[in-house]
Amino acid sequence: MSSTADDAVISVRGLRMSYGSHEVLTGVDLDVHPGEVVCLLGPNGAGKTTTIEVLEGFRLPSDGQVRVLGEDPATAGDAWRARVGVVLQSWRDHARWTPRALLTSLGGYFAPYSTPERARPYDVDELLVTVGLGEHADRRIGTLSGGQRRRLDVAVGIIGRPELLFLDEPTAGFDPQARRDFHDLVHRLSDLEGTTILLTTHDLAEAEKLADRILILDDGRIVADGSAEELTRQVAGTSEVRWARGRERFVHPTDDVVGFVRRLFEQEGDALTDLEVRKASLEDTYLAMVQRSQPDAPSTARLQEVTW
Repeated sequence: MSSTADDAVISVRGLRMSYGSHEVLTGVDLDVHPGEVVCLLGPNGAGKTTTIEVLEGFRLPSDGQVRVLGEDPATAGDAWRARVGVVLQSWRDHARWTPRALLTSLGGYFAPYSTPERARPYDVDELLVTVGLGEHADRRIGTLSGGQRRRLDVAVGIIGRPELLFLDEPTAGFDPQARRDFHDLVHRLSDLEGTTILLTTHDLAEAEKLADRILILDDGRIVADGSAEELTRQVAGTSEVRWARGRERFVHPTDDVVGFVRRLFEQEGDALTDLEVRKASLEDTYLAMVQRSQPDAPSTARLQEVTW
């Protein structure tokens, strides 16, 4: 990528966060560039939520340098906040309001920050149709289904046409159609609006589909950074060879599939059955990267030869 830290929408160096004696972030460095869709992955407790909260300005770091849209989130003012959108896991909604009334009210905050390049806010009726709530615009929010409320969460996050959008588990509670619609919306925001997006998810397939880059956070630091394809190539043993011998089944990771299979036939001969070659998936990559960051952790079955 030709972009540099100087033009980054998000630039973080040496970010640390401690709660008492417990250090949650141990030195996070990352850059996110204009128009990128970047996914932050990591196991529970890795520090994803803390990192996002620091970037949003909701939490003060213990140490490190953080710049978001050219400013320190901890001290940025209302004009900066008008450029940032946040989709939380749950919106503390007003059950007696309607989606149209709520979005109209919230949109009024952004109107003074409209520019010729980025008119704010979104047209409410257009936005409701975009998120799939056009037919429910005047229903009380308290009567909406869980999936419909999640669609409203998304609308609340983007009503101000943000330049930078934070998405925290955005498709939790979505049915398959709503998930597809949301993926289309992310591509539209990125490709047509130039919106920079940082999202967290536990859905690896979603990360692979949406993200230009994937960051893996573990034990308080970034342990991997790249596209899904780039990260997969970094895993030792980019392919798995599976085979059977009698009732025993085996799996072995290798970079040299042809050579390994040749040696396997020489060793096993006619006893070799059910031969299968499988390339590493993003799930395999994620597990391997997390394991690499924890050298004392036990090996997983995917990273060694095992019997089934």
